[in-house]
Amino acid sequence: MTDLPKTFDPADIEARWYAHWERSGLFRPERPGAEPWTIVNPPPNVTGSLHIGHALDNTLQDILVRHARLQGKDALWVVGTDHAGIATQMVVERQLAERQDKRTNYSREQFVEKVWQWKAESGGAITRQLRRLGCSMDWANERFTMDEGFSKAVLKVFVDLYNQGLLYRDKRLVNWDPELKTAISDLEVESREVRGHMWHFKYPLADGETYRYVERDADGNITFEEERDYISIATTRPETMLGDGAVAVHPSDERYRPIVGKYCEIPVGPKAHRRLIPIITDDYPDPNFGSGAVKITGAHDANDYGVAQRNGIPMYRLMDEVAVMRTDGAPYAVAAARAKEIAGGAPATPAEIDALNLVPEAYRGLDRYEARKRVVADIDADGLMIRVEDKTIMQPFGDRSGVVIEPMLTDQWYVDAATLAKPAIEAVRSGAIKIVPKSWEKTFFNWMENIQPWCVSRQLWWGHRIPAWFADDGRVFVAENEAAAQALAGDGVVLTQDEDVLDTWFSSALWPFATLGWPGEPHPSPSGEGTGVGAGITPDASSARPHPNPSPEGEGLRMPAPRSGPAGGRGSNLNGRYPNDVLVSGFDILFFWDARMMMQGIHFMGDVPFRTLYLHGLVRAADGQKMSKSKGNTVDPLGLIDKYGADALRFFMAAMESQGRDIKMDERRIEGYRNFATKLWNAARFAQANGIGGSAGVAPPPATLAVNQWIIGETVATVRAIDAALADYRFDGAANAIYHFVWDRFCDWYLELIKPILIEEPQLPPGAVPNNRVDETRAVAGWVLDQILVLLHPFMPFITEELWSKLAKREQNLIVAAWPRPADVDVDEAAAREVDWVIRLVSQVRAVRAELNVPPGAPVRLIHDDIDAETQNRINRNSASFRRMARIADVEHRQGAELSEVAQVVVDGVTYFMPLKGIIDLAAERARLGKAIAAAEKERDALAGRLNNPSFVERAKPEAVDKARADHAEKAAEAERLAAALARLG
Repeated sequence: MTDLPKTFDPADIEARWYAHWERSGLFRPERPGAEPWTIVNPPPNVTGSLHIGHALDNTLQDILVRHARLQGKDALWVVGTDHAGIATQMVVERQLAERQDKRTNYSREQFVEKVWQWKAESGGAITRQLRRLGCSMDWANERFTMDEGFSKAVLKVFVDLYNQGLLYRDKRLVNWDPELKTAISDLEVESREVRGHMWHFKYPLADGETYRYVERDADGNITFEEERDYISIATTRPETMLGDGAVAVHPSDERYRPIVGKYCEIPVGPKAHRRLIPIITDDYPDPNFGSGAVKITGAHDANDYGVAQRNGIPMYRLMDEVAVMRTDGAPYAVAAARAKEIAGGAPATPAEIDALNLVPEAYRGLDRYEARKRVVADIDADGLMIRVEDKTIMQPFGDRSGVVIEPMLTDQWYVDAATLAKPAIEAVRSGAIKIVPKSWEKTFFNWMENIQPWCVSRQLWWGHRIPAWFADDGRVFVAENEAAAQALAGDGVVLTQDEDVLDTWFSSALWPFATLGWPGEPHPSPSGEGTGVGAGITPDASSARPHPNPSPEGEGLRMPAPRSGPAGGRGSNLNGRYPNDVLVSGFDILFFWDARMMMQGIHFMGDVPFRTLYLHGLVRAADGQKMSKSKGNTVDPLGLIDKYGADALRFFMAAMESQGRDIKMDERRIEGYRNFATKLWNAARFAQANGIGGSAGVAPPPATLAVNQWIIGETVATVRAIDAALADYRFDGAANAIYHFVWDRFCDWYLELIKPILIEEPQLPPGAVPNNRVDETRAVAGWVLDQILVLLHPFMPFITEELWSKLAKREQNLIVAAWPRPADVDVDEAAAREVDWVIRLVSQVRAVRAELNVPPGAPVRLIHDDIDAETQNRINRNSASFRRMARIADVEHRQGAELSEVAQVVVDGVTYFMPLKGIIDLAAERARLGKAIAAAEKERDALAGRLNNPSFVERAKPEAVDKARADHAEKAAEAERLAAALARLG
């Protein structure tokens, strides 16, 4: 046993223990034949740094994996990073720009080599930061989505999906980033409110035709009518009018029924060549929004794209890759003439339609915003502008480039997500995958049942290059390498590989099985002898796993070996590692990652990728707002670790993680959990000072004293509560169970109750009390403290490991100790009832003393009228505790006594009188309590009035309403407590 320092210093403990755990191989200890338990970490971007969301996500995972490891399972937490195509390429390009250099000065191969150099020198900072959080990951088998083995899996999946008809090339609308010059996913788009304009224009009817435009109220009465030779259109993006293919109205809109099927003219461009487009019906337009008529520009708007697809409307692309109006193709007059023919029903191929440049010469080569100004000015000059209004609009921005996204019709590669989604939907419906909280299932089904083709290509250089080769005649050959593609094409056919790379989400969708060696040999191996050869695992990373050693300064030995696993579905179950046991994920990537892992895992492995999907909420700012750099309300988790320690931050995350709710950041709570750690530290120091060390085994020592029997029962109840909470992924319930047990039951009650035994009895003359009372109490206290360290370890790994090592000389570290087994422990219910009675009596007396301002040092007496023999025995057995904990000098029986100037305490139906004459001025105390009650009730009622006012509840900020409710509850409780105190005085 090593004496603990007086001061708890998290920084010293954390650095020392993490290095020891990792160096000693304790994150994957040798456990031949043990039940495998597997979780994969959502791979952070290789460019990333630890943010507060990572801290939450990884804390929850580490709690689960440490718990499984303590249960004796062969627990594996797969770790790695994502190559982050866009983000990483941007980082390297910025470095080049700082040196007045740029990517296009290099060949593709040269630039990619520079990215690999950057990764070797600067990438992966987040993995070092995850270590600071205490994440017990299998670093010896760290993966990367572009390592050799993982890349092999990615290429195989692409080729197989293509050959199965589930992956194809198509021209569809995508989110196009003009700065990065690539398609991006919905996840990479930020919608922001911006100040803009809504322009209202006249689209003249063809051949000067007119109609009677009539508006009616809800009762069918005419409110407005006039003769019109146009249809009114409103748009926030006038430059896209040049690509209109139709005007759509709702089928039920009677205003436009006379002109449905007729043509109108796009009011921009050279008058001699202005195009005519049809007026059609579709369910998309809202008759009650704007004019009820919508221009359809399928190549530059997501909603319009759907209308165009349903109605066979041609989609004309207006811009190039940098959102500049097109300059290619035939003169406008020629293109417009052909477009008129197509509008009239002439056949045209998609390729021909895409080649048509319908941008008039006056706008060609202009930036989209400059083109907008020119278009508006020209329409206004023709007298076809109705009005312009200021309007706040939602505009999409690239989350990395910061520029406005342009919906663009481009050639991309797509996965048939609808087909792959069906087995995933059934897996959730059948319970093969359990989503926690269950409330997310409805959202999951809604998205999956309406899923769109998944665009998986990106116009970048960094990433998995698409394994497709094109012949000069346009034929495409998909194969895992060029030689295989050439074999498909035949000798003499010149092939050119697709320049695009795969979306990062495509590769990360394979994470649950490709990280484990698929499609090659399973890896990492289960604990045992030897080592598996994993895909992408270097010999240095997987050839040596040291034996655990309980000392941070210990040495390691050899590496365990693979265990063959049974086959399952279309592949093996990867040594029992697939399906993974659970996936922990933020709800915000349910569709972008979690659902896609389900689709790919079921399709390629014949089984679900994980049995349970736990979705946690977001960490928000203290006021409930979403954190963002632009708002300046982000929190640096590393700064919190520096200030309070990793254990305190981890415990905060667990205690606040309630299913279905977001977490509000509260630094005071983190500070409170730092104080909790300090309290445990001081309890351990007290234990050391009183001869209490580590326990001799997992089973509790024999106990005859009620207080010791009671704390054993409380420990068992806590183990059961934590087990049940973790089984249900109730992290808050598990954290609160151990918190209250340590703080309330162990520190505040048990240690206080045993102080007379540990401190006073050893000072009594020999033979005054049995010596085994002290020995028994030391043994029980040591056992309970050990159980606390084990139970708390998944939440607070650093302080618990430090205390474990200091309280006794151990054969093993706490990280690989044994989880308590409550089923093996008998609980003495009678002892529990007795100590609970003591606690309630002491608590009542303490409350009276506090409420009535009884001086802390003043001893008091308790007088009872009549009690049974068992209660009297309890009083006799616990008199020392009463004296020490409540300053109760004596508890006496006085039959039929008439007492005055007393306070009353009622426990289990027995009334105890506390004489206060000479201790406090009862009249003054009654007056004080009366005034305090009146003040509390006045504040309570005033707050109730505010809360009952609908105007306040509806108009005030949510945080103000929440504060008012909390204050009302506080004042109501205060008034009730004070009234009870006054009642005690009779």
